[in-house]
Amino acid sequence: METRRGPAALLPLLPLLLLLGASGFLQSYAVEVDVKDASNVTCLYAQWMMKFLIKYETNSSDYKNASLDLPSTVTHDGSVCGNDTQAALLAVQFGGGHSWSVNFTETNETYQADFIVFTYNTNDAAVFPDAKRKGLVTVVVKDSMHPIQLNNVFVCHHTTSVEAENVTQFVWNITMQPFVQNGTIGKTETRCHADTPTAAPTVVPTAANVTTTSTTTSSPAPTTAPKPVENPVTGNYSLKSGNKTCLLATVGLQLNVSQDKPLLININPKTTSTDGTCGNTSATLKLNDGNSTLIDFTFIVNASASVRKFYLKEVNVTLLNHLNGSVILNADNNNFSKWDAFLGNSYMCRKEQTLEINEDLQVHTFNLWVQPFLVKENKFAIAEDCSPEVDNFIVPIAVGAALGGLVVLVLMAYFFGHKKHRNAGYEQF
Repeated sequence: METRRGPAALLPLLPLLLLLGASGFLQSYAVEVDVKDASNVTCLYAQWMMKFLIKYETNSSDYKNASLDLPSTVTHDGSVCGNDTQAALLAVQFGGGHSWSVNFTETNETYQADFIVFTYNTNDAAVFPDAKRKGLVTVVVKDSMHPIQLNNVFVCHHTTSVEAENVTQFVWNITMQPFVQNGTIGKTETRCHADTPTAAPTVVPTAANVTTTSTTTSSPAPTTAPKPVENPVTGNYSLKSGNKTCLLATVGLQLNVSQDKPLLININPKTTSTDGTCGNTSATLKLNDGNSTLIDFTFIVNASASVRKFYLKEVNVTLLNHLNGSVILNADNNNFSKWDAFLGNSYMCRKEQTLEINEDLQVHTFNLWVQPFLVKENKFAIAEDCSPEVDNFIVPIAVGAALGGLVVLVLMAYFFGHKKHRNAGYEQF
């Protein structure tokens, strides 16, 4: 893998770069990344320009805007070629501990970008002088890129901006293709909607031509309502013992991370691999989303000899830094007693459920259907649905209320009948 930026690539940008130099702002450079596979053949290619405007709090509780540009040199450690089962990842690192990445998935002869992850380091005093909060800050944005035909090159000269969590990201002059076939960049271009076939490179955004709030204010930075996240895609997972399927699971998974800043993460089943173990009284399903999330579900069979049931006992979630593999968050709860069903049956719950792992993490499940034991012919057995739990709770109340009303009616009939009988006796006297 290599990063290159030749003089020829910069010739069309010289007037623009001179303009930036005259304006007194840091200039962004055209960055070219050529990711190669184990055979030293290009598998992911990208060339683009990028800039960030970041609002941050100072030690005096004021807020300032910082301008962060791509320097002339970047690294791209952690970039991944990807294939039809694993997401491709374009990751670059630059400056004083800053990084940016975007992942791509391949589906039905097309590819598209999924998430953009930008991490900036407020310890970089040159960019964030007098920053109150020190350390790494990560912003995750869902990309709105439409599916592109495989082997087509995505081209967009127009400036695209994305705002999230006090950060505005600008990207322009993009030429990009993941999942390159046979090491040859495609000859067919797919343009973004804002471009025309003759569109010229656009003017780089600067603090002078981008409308932002005042650089110093006495009030907290404005917050915007988070964009709703769609429900996750339902995935089908299974484990085998020898040639026989021993565990089946169908579920949509969403992580709700509240550490530092709230974040919802949908697990993509198309890029998720399965592993684990099957046993007579214990089974574990391990899911790896191929990027930065590991989830383990452990089921056990209760010890009662008279009524044999299985249930979910433990959930472990690990979030990794996709650049270096370091652990960002590890959460475990081994005190569950959920998703129970008779041994030999399966458990089903179509409605959304929430598993509280710890104070920083929740796992939301959708369209759940699971059978961790005694799977036969690779099919789910009879399902015990979670919805009757509500019905079973309501029915005894209704029956109890009806019986209570009947008792009241009997007592009232007895009382009035007895009273009438006594009045009749007085008349005869």
